[in-house]
Amino acid sequence: MTESNWLEEQIRAYENTLYRAALAMLGDPQEAEDVVQDTFLRLWEKAPVLESPAHERAWLLKVTVNSCKSRLRAPWRRRTVPLLDSYPAANPEEQVLLEVIQSLPPKDRTVLHLYYYEGYQTAEIAAMTGWREGTVRSRLARARDRLRQLLKGEWE
Repeated sequence: MTESNWLEEQIRAYENTLYRAALAMLGDPQEAEDVVQDTFLRLWEKAPVLESPAHERAWLLKVTVNSCKSRLRAPWRRRTVPLLDSYPAANPEEQVLLEVIQSLPPKDRTVLHLYYYEGYQTAEIAAMTGWREGTVRSRLARARDRLRQLLKGEWE
C-alpha cells in the first residue's frame, strides 16, 4: 500500500470522529476542521506504528484533544465570539440539546463528548486529556448536573 493510500484510508476512517470531538470541545465548525487537518498532518509527519485500529483511534483522538486544548488557551480566542446563532441538528429536540451542550464550559463538553459520543471510559479519557481519573469523574458528574439543570429549565 502506498503512503498516500494509507493516509486516505485513515482520513476516511476517522475524519468524522475527530471532527465531532473537536466541534464538541471548540464549538466552532471552522476551528474543528482546522484541528482535524492538523491532526492528520501530524499523523503523516510522525507515521507512528500502532498495534491496532483501536490504538490508532486513541492516538488520533489524543492529538485532536491536545490541539483543541492548545487552541482554547490561545489569547486571541478570548477576544472572539461565535458567529453561529445556532448549530445544525437533525430535529428540533436535538437542536435544543446541542445548544444547551454548547453553552457548557469546554472541559464539560469534552468529557461529555468523549464519554457519551465516543464511548471512552474515564480512565481512557484521563489518558487522552492528561487529567487524573478522579478529575474526569468529577468533571463528568458536574457536567451531567449542569446539563440536567439546564435541560430542566428548557422543558418545564
